[in-house]
Amino acid sequence: MLSGTPSADFCARLGKNPLVAGVDEAGRGPLAGPVVAAAVVLCEPVPEGVNDSKKLSAKARAAAETRIRETCAYGIGVVDVETIDQLNIFGATMLAMSLAMERLCEELGESGLHTLIDGNLTPEGRCTRWRWPATPIVGGDGKEACIGAASIIAKEYRDRLMLEAAKRHPHYGWERNKGYGSKEHMEALRVHGPTPFHRRSFAPVAQMELSL
Repeated sequence: MLSGTPSADFCARLGKNPLVAGVDEAGRGPLAGPVVAAAVVLCEPVPEGVNDSKKLSAKARAAAETRIRETCAYGIGVVDVETIDQLNIFGATMLAMSLAMERLCEELGESGLHTLIDGNLTPEGRCTRWRWPATPIVGGDGKEACIGAASIIAKEYRDRLMLEAAKRHPHYGWERNKGYGSKEHMEALRVHGPTPFHRRSFAPVAQMELSL
């Protein structure tokens, strides 16, 4: 779990009104790598370029991430492959969101936040560590700037983890597919088998392992 440390100026602008944090995840679908969530409280004005991370080019997304990290408060939660296989990907995603919120609250010194979460479900009642009011918003990463910011932070952080993993396991093309089941990735799985970074609870990986 990592987060930015908000500046004194940022904290002074928070005031006494309830804070709203946007929460989103990256990496639910890949066959390899962790699931990552981010929680963001935006500064004012909203950093330029914030949008749904999927709608941004790699260059625009990286630039927006830099601006968010420099001016906003955020927390990141990472859940590894072993925990994904133990809990299932849904449970792991709920845990990652909870960890991100815990870290954000630590940095702000404030726990009375309301959360806006991308999707139709929230960790409320689904993860024992979750303790914040939550509002789900379908397509929220394109509707609410704070969720869009969280989507950018989560994706950029996870992409960096996959680039590092690709250096240790160069056959799978993770620097290009980020662990998703591309043709290149599936062929490497067939030839080389799964790595410790693969999610063995995911059917394509489990089936490939059985066939070896």
